[in-house]
Amino acid sequence: MTTSSTASPALSFDYRDEGLVFGPDFVFGSATASYQIEGAFNADGRGPSIWDTFSKTPGKVWNGDTGDVACDHYHRLEEDLDLMQKLGLEAYRFSISWSRIQPTGRGPVNETGMAFYERLVDGLIARGIKPLATLYHWDLPQALEDEGGWTSRDTAYAFADYARLMGERLGNRIAGWITLNEPWCSAYLGYGSGAHAPGRTNDVEALTAVHHLNLAHGLAVKELRAVVSADAEIAVTLNLHVFRPEGETGPEALRRVDGLANRLFLEPMLNGTYPADVLADTAGITAWSFIHDGDTQLICQPLDFLGINYYSTNRVRIWDGKGERTNADGHKPAPGTAWPGAGMVEFLPQPGPYTEMGWNIDPAGLEDLLVSVHERWPDLPLMVTENGAAFADEVVTGADGAPAVHDVERTDYLHRHFAAAHRAMQRGVDLRGYQVWSLMDNFEWGYGYSKRFGIVRVDYDTLERTPKDSALWYSRLIAERVLRAG
Repeated sequence: MTTSSTASPALSFDYRDEGLVFGPDFVFGSATASYQIEGAFNADGRGPSIWDTFSKTPGKVWNGDTGDVACDHYHRLEEDLDLMQKLGLEAYRFSISWSRIQPTGRGPVNETGMAFYERLVDGLIARGIKPLATLYHWDLPQALEDEGGWTSRDTAYAFADYARLMGERLGNRIAGWITLNEPWCSAYLGYGSGAHAPGRTNDVEALTAVHHLNLAHGLAVKELRAVVSADAEIAVTLNLHVFRPEGETGPEALRRVDGLANRLFLEPMLNGTYPADVLADTAGITAWSFIHDGDTQLICQPLDFLGINYYSTNRVRIWDGKGERTNADGHKPAPGTAWPGAGMVEFLPQPGPYTEMGWNIDPAGLEDLLVSVHERWPDLPLMVTENGAAFADEVVTGADGAPAVHDVERTDYLHRHFAAAHRAMQRGVDLRGYQVWSLMDNFEWGYGYSKRFGIVRVDYDTLERTPKDSALWYSRLIAERVLRAG
């Protein structure tokens, strides 16, 4: 699959349509991740994760911020569940902290940690909210990293054991299971560029991690299928990239980066093969000898839907060797590269407007992405498992004297992307739902607490939650199921 919108009809729309109706089966929800919101980093037997270690390493995270407290969701669970119910969420996508369940990534269940997720799931069900559980959102137990992390094949099998354990305990209550969140980030930012935990910068290790994450996904699906309810859905979430080729060399640049970012995950997971051109492109880095006979068959497991995370697009061409090469790929500068074997590709600055992350706002990219995946795999249902935007929110005093956030830009962003999703459905895409990122402001990885994605504001001094105008807009959309202006 390649994703290009050079001649896309989507580019002619501004996506501020009104009156678009979402059917009764479309699932509106919101998403978070364990390390970003839970806090309680050493409470009740939880072991350290790679993000505990990384965030406490000087210079790795803005302002030295850590997830030690984050939003203190661990201790404010009931308050947050009530907030979700008040907003009318139909689903809540959360992730499970592996090291809260198995402090070293192996061994018996930490029952206190398990009890937290049981309370979470039961609380969601009691409020009529569908639980969508992500097994892995980047927070590998540090003990497993000490043994090699995702460069070790054993980690994939430890993950499969963890998946089965979770399935045995919560398999009759979870509506949807997601094995991995954005393995592209785990592999390339964690082991290639060093921008994310564990902060390694080695091309071979990055590509090795790609395969072992793929393998972990396939093994986990098999384990879940054996123990969860027959009606539970199983999926994976990928941050598929939308690349726009620039000039004569654009198509070759697109082929290379699309191979690394998209096809290296999609092809083995959905077709049971690795793309031959990507293996050839990276032959000077690795012989891929870590792929064992039968691995691709293990990786390729039937899925009930594919989760897609989308935020922005990239513009690419082959660098002509003149001047300084531009690397505006949207990621925080880091010592290594997230693009092994594609060093000749130049990422060009995108036209604005931009979010606070510096990412371009391009709802056409979401429509193009959904349609392109649907055209390649027409029988596979899709779900937007993350989409949202960070902006520099201003807190004001509302008419009632309470704090308020009039986040017009975020509301407009969400409106336009929901319109893009609706247009994709009109073009035949089987899109099952949309999980807004994020429910609340939180620890934004290497950016610490400097970027706010939430539709609910968190005051990091008092931990008070304040629904922003975007949350009120979203609540109305869920209730009416009709897209209207903010």
